[in-house]
Amino acid sequence: MVRRVAVIGAGAGGLASVKSCLDEGLEPTCFESSGDIGGVWRYTDSADSRRISVYRSVITNTSKEMSCFSDFPFPEDFPNYLSHSLILEYFRMYARHFDLLRHIHFRTTVLSVRRRPDFSSSGQWEVVTEAGAVRESHVFDAVMVCAGHYQEPYLPLASFPGIESRFKGQRLHSWEYRDVQAFRGKRVLVVGIGNTGGDLSVELSRVAAKVFLSTRSNTWVISRVSNHGFPFDMVSTTRFNHLMEWLLPSALMRRIKFRKFNSWFNHTNYGLASSKSSKFKMIINEELPFCLLSGTVVLKPNVKEFTESSAVFEDGTTEENIDVVLFATGYSFSFSFLEESVRSTIDDNRSLYKCIFPPQLEKPTLAIIGLIQLTGSIMVGSEMQARWVTGVFAGWNKLPPPSRMMAEVLKRKPPVRRNPSERENLKMSFISYVDQIAASAGVKPSVLRLLLTDPQLALAIFFGPCSPYQYRLVGRGSWSGARAAILTQWQRTLKPLRSRVLGDSPSSSSGWCWMCLLALPAALTAGFLLSKHPQAGWSP
Repeated sequence: MVRRVAVIGAGAGGLASVKSCLDEGLEPTCFESSGDIGGVWRYTDSADSRRISVYRSVITNTSKEMSCFSDFPFPEDFPNYLSHSLILEYFRMYARHFDLLRHIHFRTTVLSVRRRPDFSSSGQWEVVTEAGAVRESHVFDAVMVCAGHYQEPYLPLASFPGIESRFKGQRLHSWEYRDVQAFRGKRVLVVGIGNTGGDLSVELSRVAAKVFLSTRSNTWVISRVSNHGFPFDMVSTTRFNHLMEWLLPSALMRRIKFRKFNSWFNHTNYGLASSKSSKFKMIINEELPFCLLSGTVVLKPNVKEFTESSAVFEDGTTEENIDVVLFATGYSFSFSFLEESVRSTIDDNRSLYKCIFPPQLEKPTLAIIGLIQLTGSIMVGSEMQARWVTGVFAGWNKLPPPSRMMAEVLKRKPPVRRNPSERENLKMSFISYVDQIAASAGVKPSVLRLLLTDPQLALAIFFGPCSPYQYRLVGRGSWSGARAAILTQWQRTLKPLRSRVLGDSPSSSSGWCWMCLLALPAALTAGFLLSKHPQAGWSP
């Protein structure tokens, strides 16, 4: 019987795990190596501590309504996209509201997590911690690892001949970047075009003499601002769109998406992406297209090699007098505190059952929280993981036998281990994954049932944003405010924009309601057919 649970890390996943433990009547003890909550969202000016944090100017890629904890909305006056300081303020409000801080041991590093000798019967773990110069050994019934995947900077120097032996300029990883001051007047090469690479290229272009952005990927650039000025994720991440993606052939869906992306600007003209490629990534950045258009950022292919002061690219071109090479090449994870026999089996999240449980353990008392990349908010996914896991620990949710879990893992896992920088192996559909975990936890809402009992709410859930509140409508941990939160989410979206109200401001919901009513017959038909012939990947 699980009672005492160790939670490692007090970032978003750690806070959600502590609260979920308390909701299930468990006794959590959270160990945080730093002196505060927040994880990567707690910005620090210094990079000396090796603690990973965001850079000064970072703004969230997911909006507040799509990123909040499911029973604790962001304040309505917060902007839709948030700075690190507002995210941290929100975490503090959440921790105070649910009285989480008293369960957190700050400045306490976890040195090792090992199975007890009687693990096959007890499922217990020995956790060794260090606070100051004092080491302690603890016994826990279960462990939730909430360190995420931003653990170690991934710096693939071996892939760039000459960067170590010949190049005389400065090189650094994006985790060391804080602001633009050190780059003023310099010629900078940014390697990697993920969200960080795009953001830093734009920011550096304001002060650097020239910025070059090197990429080997087909990349589609998306704006946070979508139709009628609403947040992109609120418009795009809906159950209706998810159903269309499931019903339509993948080639047709790609064509529709590429056409929409190119309606903003032609990505092929900018050298970013070709609609003929089936392999691609998407990044969020409103300013990068203008920087490319104005020449303050120059897009380049992959680097072939470095000389003393220049970079030679795979297309044969050379850029001279490079002062700084900034690697935006992502992060790797290792969970060095886990015993070797467990750690060695975790190549990526596909090594884990539902991206959470190591399937080879005799007892499911170790859970990895937040080792996911979703098309939506990781914070929401991590909270759902924590709710399901603590339900398993408390005995409410059941797992299949280890043999079945292992078989499912082997089906998902490729035979060849991939490069840590290839993060697509972690990327999953937000709605598909969170729905899957919610169904396992017994908290996934039924659109069909709601159509019969609460049509207004059913329409809002199906055609509106798939916001976290949906997962508090039913089951254990349901929240009485979930329905109201769903029906008022558009008002909270508009609230911070109404700093200057015009007399002819249109209603944000009238057109949407008419669209929902017109589409109701289609929704009922689709729901009926799917309930009769269920398929993997979508359920009403």
